[in-house]
Amino acid sequence: MSQKRHYSASDIKVLEGLEPVRLRPGMYIGSTSSKGLHHLVYEVVDNSIDEALAGVANTIEVIIYEDGSISVRDNGSGIPVEKHPQTGRSTLETVLTILHAGGKFNNDAYKVSGGLHGVGVSVVNALSEWLIATVHRDGYEFTQEFSRGNVVTELQKGKKVSDTGTEIKFKPDFEIFETLDFEKEILITRFREMAFLNKGIKITLEDKRDNTKVEFHYEGGIKSFVEYLNRNKNPLHSDVIYIEGEREGSYVEIALQYTDSYSENVLSFANNIHTSEGGTHLVGFRTALTRTINDYGRKYNLIKEKDDNLQGEDAREGLTAIISIKLSEPQFEGQTKAKLGNSESRGVVESALGEGLSTFLEENPKVAKIIIDKAQSSARAREAARKARDLTRKRSILDNTPLPGKLADCIETDIGINEIFIVEGDSAGGSAKGGRDSNFQAILPLRGKILNVEKARLDRALSSDEIKNMITAFGTGIGSEFNIDNLRYGKIIIMTDADVDGAHIRTLLLTFFFRYMRELIEKGHIYIAQPPLYGILKGTKVVRYCYDEKELEKSLDELGRGSNLKVQRYKGLGEMNAEQLWATTMDPDNRILLKVTLDQDEMVEIDETFNILMGDKVEPRREFIEENAVYAKNIDA
Repeated sequence: MSQKRHYSASDIKVLEGLEPVRLRPGMYIGSTSSKGLHHLVYEVVDNSIDEALAGVANTIEVIIYEDGSISVRDNGSGIPVEKHPQTGRSTLETVLTILHAGGKFNNDAYKVSGGLHGVGVSVVNALSEWLIATVHRDGYEFTQEFSRGNVVTELQKGKKVSDTGTEIKFKPDFEIFETLDFEKEILITRFREMAFLNKGIKITLEDKRDNTKVEFHYEGGIKSFVEYLNRNKNPLHSDVIYIEGEREGSYVEIALQYTDSYSENVLSFANNIHTSEGGTHLVGFRTALTRTINDYGRKYNLIKEKDDNLQGEDAREGLTAIISIKLSEPQFEGQTKAKLGNSESRGVVESALGEGLSTFLEENPKVAKIIIDKAQSSARAREAARKARDLTRKRSILDNTPLPGKLADCIETDIGINEIFIVEGDSAGGSAKGGRDSNFQAILPLRGKILNVEKARLDRALSSDEIKNMITAFGTGIGSEFNIDNLRYGKIIIMTDADVDGAHIRTLLLTFFFRYMRELIEKGHIYIAQPPLYGILKGTKVVRYCYDEKELEKSLDELGRGSNLKVQRYKGLGEMNAEQLWATTMDPDNRILLKVTLDQDEMVEIDETFNILMGDKVEPRREFIEENAVYAKNIDA
């Protein structure tokens, strides 16, 4: 019989100061990957942005240094340096070494703040190999140094200065992070967004590693943001509609413009934080937009009495919009702040947009008619899509063949186990069917390239047999009827040839999933197979498969180049027999699968990339290809 363990006070470990941050960094910055590394910079920059929101700063300078450190400097009021009444230490040391210490908890200091938990700069200090804080305030320069959250030097009073501001320079801790390499493009995306959301503020990013410098400064604010998002699209009206309002201590800005595209791109922000899951402010926006457009259409008989009201999805087709609300007490759902919960925000946005958009439509009847014509066209397409779905459903019931004829289904129905391969052509489909494990692997061959849905509404997409076959096979439905609970396969694997045509088909499929079945990507169900590009043969037998040229060269060196080896280049999956395809690309024990994911912080860039690659405009696509050609390899080699 085991002896009962004695549990006493000595078993209780008390973490002091910033120890909890170093012990569980993921709780504070999400992860210790590249994402968490860049989050450190955002925390410091957010503090400077708060200074700008308080009206005491208009410039933020960020510098990446060759040793891997980074600095953020603003021309705000400077972190106070006098002794703090609660801690007995300087205020600077207090905010850098104590969690939940900061001016954001005092509404008299910061009426609006992006920070919710007040842990930002202290967390940065805890997770840095070293940090140096420099403050210009009260006519002097003050500095203090820290290491891994601990005080290294006391507060030093230095030279006289005439300006004010704060500089935080730090080097992330190699003991904490998986990578210490700051990616300039990630920071550029974030800083551009911050400059758009805070008109008039100037943010510069200098990179000492390659001696480059970029500047972001937009007097137009979120109007400029919408213009930027639509720069590769075709706007239906020249001017961006801009509305602002203030109520119950909250300030809201809305900018919107319609384009000839068929998808919507509506981004919502609360206190400069991108609320990727929306929230009350987005609900208010959608409600007011649909109601206002319907009211105007009815008033001027643009929507006939016999016609139904336009639905929300009709009113938002082709819409690019930014909703930015700033409030003193934001209530976010969860640590990630992805969804705004303040109930009053719905009314604030709904009121501002309703009044502002009504006035705009009255004063701009030509634009109003363009918007309503666009929405009515969407409504007709929506109704056509509904009839197409109903017809397909009825035929399936009558024919008693609900699954596509070309689908080679699997036995297993548990989506925790089963998977479906989407392959191009009958040849590859034949090899895949012959090589698969039919217990859990289904095969759906496509005939050629599917419809480019970036240039087509849902009703036209549903006229494509290939798209209908996929929808039926997956079981989820599409559009307003999409239900991920009905998904029939846990993994949907795109398996195309490793050539230009294969890459094009893969992009067409990803565009379809992104535009019409995005939840499949968000829930981690979409994968890309990685068939080998080369086979090294000795006689007629393949002795090794290689997935890129680097691996090929290494393998040839290892096997001995002068030993009667031949290299076979696989341009198509059909060139492999069933056994080879199974061994290299379909066998779970040996294959390489790439999981398709969506980073909500990069949704603007993802949306833009699909629009450039698959949209109507040729020039942006040509520029994209030229800029990224250096990263392409093994294309039709």
